[in-house]
Amino acid sequence: MRNLRNIRYNAWRSAVALNGEPITAACWDPAKDEVLCTFGPSEQHGQIRLVRISEHVRASSIDIEYQQVALWDAPSPNPDLAVDKVVSLHYFSDTLTACLVLEGGDIVVVQVPEGEIPQDGVHIEIMGSIDEGITAASWSPDEELLAITTKANTVIFMSRSFDAITDMTMAVDDLKASKHVSVGWGKKETQFQGRGAKALRDPTIPEKVDQGVLSPSDDGSVIISWRGDGAYVAINAIETSIRRVIRVYSRDGVLDSVSEPVDGMEGALSWRPAGNLMAGIQRLEDRVDVIFFERNGLRHGQFSLRAPEGRTFAKDRIRLEWNADSTVLAVTLDDRIQLWTMGNYHWYLKQEIFIHTKPLCLTWHPEKPLRFASIVSDKLLLAEYMFEVIRGSLTPPYDFGAVAVVDGKTLKLTPFRTANVPPPMALFELQTSASIIDVAFSPANTFMAVLHQLGVDVYEWKIKGQRSLLPSLIGSVTFVNENPAEECMPLQVAVTENSVVHCLGFEEGPVIRSHPFDRSTGEFSSNSSFFAGSMFGFVHLTQSGSTDVLMQDCLGRLHGVVNLEDELYSIRLPAQLPWSEVIDLAGDVIAVGLSRNGHLYANSRLLMKNCTSFLVTPAHLIVTTTNHMVKFIHLVDVDSLEVPPDDPEKDERCRSIERGAKLVTAMPTNMSIVLQMPRGNLETIYPRAMVVAGIRQLIDSKDYGKAYSYCRTQRVDMNILYDHRPQQFLANVGLFLEQLEDVSYIDLFLSSLRDEDVTQTMYRDTRAVRNQEPPEPVSGAAVTGSTQGSSKVNTICDTVLSHLQSRKIKNHGTLQNIITANVCKVPPAYEDGLLVITTLLQEDEQLAEKAVEHICFLADVNTLYDEALGLYHLDLALLVAQQSQRDPREYLPFIQNLHQLPDVRRKFAIDDHLNRHEKALGHLQSLQVHKEAQDYTAKHALYPAALRLYRYDQANLTILTGLYAAYLESKSRYREAGLTYESLHDYTSATRCYRAAGASCWRECLFAAQQQEPPIAPGALTDLATTLAEALYEAKDYASAAAIHLDHLNSIENAIPCLCKGYLFADAMRFTVQQGRPELLAAAVDPGLADALSSSTEFFADCKAQLRAQVPRILELRRKAAEDPLGFYEGERGGGGGDIPDDVSVAASSRISTSASLFTRYTGKGAGSVGTAGTGVSRATSKNRKREEKKRARGRKGTVYEEEYLVNSVRRLVERVEANRPDVQRLVFALARRAMHERARALEALAAEVVDACKAAIKEVFAVAADRTAEEKEKEMREEDWRPMGADAVLAENLEAAWRKQEPPVISSFERLSLLGS
Repeated sequence: MRNLRNIRYNAWRSAVALNGEPITAACWDPAKDEVLCTFGPSEQHGQIRLVRISEHVRASSIDIEYQQVALWDAPSPNPDLAVDKVVSLHYFSDTLTACLVLEGGDIVVVQVPEGEIPQDGVHIEIMGSIDEGITAASWSPDEELLAITTKANTVIFMSRSFDAITDMTMAVDDLKASKHVSVGWGKKETQFQGRGAKALRDPTIPEKVDQGVLSPSDDGSVIISWRGDGAYVAINAIETSIRRVIRVYSRDGVLDSVSEPVDGMEGALSWRPAGNLMAGIQRLEDRVDVIFFERNGLRHGQFSLRAPEGRTFAKDRIRLEWNADSTVLAVTLDDRIQLWTMGNYHWYLKQEIFIHTKPLCLTWHPEKPLRFASIVSDKLLLAEYMFEVIRGSLTPPYDFGAVAVVDGKTLKLTPFRTANVPPPMALFELQTSASIIDVAFSPANTFMAVLHQLGVDVYEWKIKGQRSLLPSLIGSVTFVNENPAEECMPLQVAVTENSVVHCLGFEEGPVIRSHPFDRSTGEFSSNSSFFAGSMFGFVHLTQSGSTDVLMQDCLGRLHGVVNLEDELYSIRLPAQLPWSEVIDLAGDVIAVGLSRNGHLYANSRLLMKNCTSFLVTPAHLIVTTTNHMVKFIHLVDVDSLEVPPDDPEKDERCRSIERGAKLVTAMPTNMSIVLQMPRGNLETIYPRAMVVAGIRQLIDSKDYGKAYSYCRTQRVDMNILYDHRPQQFLANVGLFLEQLEDVSYIDLFLSSLRDEDVTQTMYRDTRAVRNQEPPEPVSGAAVTGSTQGSSKVNTICDTVLSHLQSRKIKNHGTLQNIITANVCKVPPAYEDGLLVITTLLQEDEQLAEKAVEHICFLADVNTLYDEALGLYHLDLALLVAQQSQRDPREYLPFIQNLHQLPDVRRKFAIDDHLNRHEKALGHLQSLQVHKEAQDYTAKHALYPAALRLYRYDQANLTILTGLYAAYLESKSRYREAGLTYESLHDYTSATRCYRAAGASCWRECLFAAQQQEPPIAPGALTDLATTLAEALYEAKDYASAAAIHLDHLNSIENAIPCLCKGYLFADAMRFTVQQGRPELLAAAVDPGLADALSSSTEFFADCKAQLRAQVPRILELRRKAAEDPLGFYEGERGGGGGDIPDDVSVAASSRISTSASLFTRYTGKGAGSVGTAGTGVSRATSKNRKREEKKRARGRKGTVYEEEYLVNSVRRLVERVEANRPDVQRLVFALARRAMHERARALEALAAEVVDACKAAIKEVFAVAADRTAEEKEKEMREEDWRPMGADAVLAENLEAAWRKQEPPVISSFERLSLLGS
């Protein structure tokens, strides 16, 4: 689908510069992009002149300058040769050396120093001479071998230093080297012809075998052509007037193969650099074919050259040349140069350059594949082309997908929106009077201009509905050369929406001609022209209504030439970019250009370096990359253009494509793009970014019908229809239902709903700036039935139901949608759906049966059967059961039995069958069968429901309460059981349950015991109180234990130790005086103080020892981790860590690690083991994780978990000290009251010392690192794509806990008593 478009053309005449001397040879200097030419020798001048020709690009023009390199005499060394001839000219850029091979046999080297070329600075030397004379010579592509054929039918290989490597003779015996057997693939004689004599003939023997008859037009020349890799060389020569033979030699000079005989084959030969084919010429009686050979000499296809009207190729001297990348085959004829390309096994004539005189040679640039130089008598032509797809507008509604393909005089047109026709075929074919040069579409696809050798044809694009029709010719203009001495070469064409045609051509320089077309008269008005300077081509405009004409010059600047006035634009590209387009985003103009090496620019900003093709739609800049991706860049201002990453799995803007695919066109209306593969075949795809963007636009315009259609065909989640504009959808549900029309479409939409907001997950809008209009306000009627806070699914279903139920006529489709809306709710409203069917059963049984079939299709039929039974509608349940796989022998007797029961008993049986026990219990209560209800309550533990039902029936309530109390006691819920028994005044059972409930219910237990009738025995009450007091003492509830001893056992001797044990010294002293027992102060209170002092002193001593041991160890571990993190965490290094880089982090920084990481030490993975980390799955099991968690909990010394364990230990210690501080203060106060001042001072000093040590430890252990904040570390952990699993996760959690900012424990200062003087 690509065409050749000229982007550079120039001509230099030697007649003006060098007195008309003819050019005899030319070659490229790829380093400087210049051409070296030779002039002479001739009969008049026996000299050879070497000239360097260069182009200089300026802002106003492109000038050609020449510089003479050398001039020397070159007489013919052979008396049989009147005038010597340059056979080969080659330039070595690395050594600044030109090598000339002359027909007389001399090999001349001209070495030119760099810089200015003084006449005496040129070194000319004859490196050798071949006495027999030379017929052809050619350097290998790597410039290491020179192949020469002599007039003695020999082949010589020379090295770069011109040493002879090998010498071969081209003899008749060479023809025996290859034994060709043609199996006739693709020939008529190998095809099936039916039964008969022909079918019995050997198909491997063709009807006619070529003998290699020479063409009468053969000039006897010898041609040498190397393969692109330099491994083989082919030589086309006549073998002793027998036939033409192509010999293939290896690089070592070994004959590899010879070609099969071909009648009429001539001397032209060019080996495709890719290496698969050699091209030659076969001249037949009625045509001339370009034929192809494989390396083994066998034929491999051909195509015929197209002769212009009025002449034949009978006398033409034809030569062939492949370009550097094997994409273009140049065919030189006597009056023209043809450029052929191949796609999908069809040969296209892409360009035909008229030169009017016989060309001497054509030389392709070795590095720029589509740039060549051609020698035409006294003129040197320099031209460069590019491959470009000629496409129509990409702006809806004009995006017909129009693509034009040039093939000689035939223009192949395919509007892909109408018909996806693969090349080389096309939907339309237009014929012109001469070979086509260029084609252009107007910005809105209204006109199409076809530029050919004789003029311009203008066509009008016609459509019928959505289909494109054959364009009609509305006008033509023929070029008139006002100066016959100067040839006019048309190059490019552009057409505007106001039917003005602009042509770029070359006369003495680039010229732009304007041809206004009057549609009313159908004629072109007088044209005008102006000098184009350095402008090389027209720039595409994406704005459909634009009438501007833009051109780009060789410096990347943009010029407006609509009125034949040079208007320079403020925006520009950084250099000459052959592929360029201009975008107008509401006044913000962006020029997008692509260079030959794949650099894509937006104005002067480089977007990417690996682009292979691009095109522009109103919403996206679409590009393909060398990584075989197609990417969508949202069109915003230049600085905000964002190229998506190569992540097609996560980003909708990126999609993988076939290797080498390039963009042909895009159709935003169809949400599709067309790609062409390297072979030439096409592929139409619907990229997710384009489809979703189109669906969003359709939703914005409230075209829900078309948006739904694209969602269905392109498998887009239909939740986007609501999620993109929720309020608009709810306000236009009626419009949505009308546009969908089809009942099944509405059902499909409702069944696809889920509560996820797809615009925030899978279809997140990736535009940098969301230029969306605010949603329309929603009226109250639009959301009837939807409650605030309800789920999205239920909101939509309720809104749809309100519209469907408001219809006056409810046909089958409406009822089906109503059922679907109910069933699709979350949770499903089966009952509401079945109630609709219940109503239908009374009106139309046949319709009801269809509705049952539909609801059974939507939901599980067994669930529906239960729901239908729950409605107590046996006929409906029978209909549903008939749609299930149930055995009729099971459900029919069951339903018949239900029919025989009374109404309430039937409801009880149904609810009991459906395990709806509470409803069944209600039916029993309605039947007044209280005994059965009590048994049913006990069977299914329905006590709360039963108590609620019998709330006002005191007799039955008492029975049920007793059953409930026994049930609670059996379930060990003693406290609730005691309360229940107490409500029944059964204090004996209540006492038993409260006692079983534990010490916490001692008050309730003693109360119930004292309320028993008959009263409990005093001894039993004393035993109960004693047991409870002992239990409370064991539970460390010393105050409650003391209360029992005082209030119920009258034992102050036992109460005082309990109070002292709980550090309640003030209460103990008060009770001794209150009970009149002051002697107990010395007998009970003082020993209690001594015991408390001993335990407190021991506690503080342990705390001091722990702090002295653990705090220095924590600081040591942190110092080691800071000095050598890898050694500390991995256990593989030691020392000061002088060779550790500064940026070492102990965090896992990669999904995949091929070396030992800080996790492998604890999982057993060695270096180089990556396991299944690439898939995000760890091989560690839960068993390993539990084992590692135990290691972490123990915090054994020497492990990475030690620091965390010690820090937590210090934290617990501080918290214990703070918790014991009130007890210690009460103890010190009591000691002071009992005049034990020294003991009080010692304890106070020890406590204050421990508190100060805790405060110092808090500052050292829980300090926050200044160089890494907790917020940064948590953010990094959240951003990690990979999270460890199993045992690795335990270490990761340990590190994360170390990074996370920990709130230090709080401890208050110890307040000392002033009485003690401390």
